[in-house]
Amino acid sequence: MSMRVVHVPRDAWRSQAEAFHDEGYGLLADLTAVDYLQFPQRELPAEVEPQRFEVVCVLRRFEPVDAVRLRTQVPEDDPVLDSLTSRYPGAEAFEREVFDLFGITFRGHPDLSRILMPEDWEGHPLRKDYSVGRVPVQFKEVRRHR
Repeated sequence: MSMRVVHVPRDAWRSQAEAFHDEGYGLLADLTAVDYLQFPQRELPAEVEPQRFEVVCVLRRFEPVDAVRLRTQVPEDDPVLDSLTSRYPGAEAFEREVFDLFGITFRGHPDLSRILMPEDWEGHPLRKDYSVGRVPVQFKEVRRHR
């Protein structure tokens, strides 16, 4: 099965997902984000203006079997997108994970709080500019037996 890819303008994200839901795509199988900080000139259709972040979701239907991938660009200076939880309740945990790890806010989400990192954690670990820091590693001298 090949998967159709639909590039959606950010302001049409929810309405496009709802339209697919009405066409029988009742399962939100995945929702995640990508940080293109180091790859701003990626290949996109001519009408799509690349932004730092892209949110991607996969919607499926079972009769007839089909899937569609929705992709939308989210700018770094306004990382906000409408939540899909009103039509796809299963988006709740996916959106919290994207919020936690990328810092993208989902407007209308019922409980947009951290899901993996502690509540007092600063930053978003899957952003390409997030400093992971370094912990020095000390190796113990190995004694060889003869």
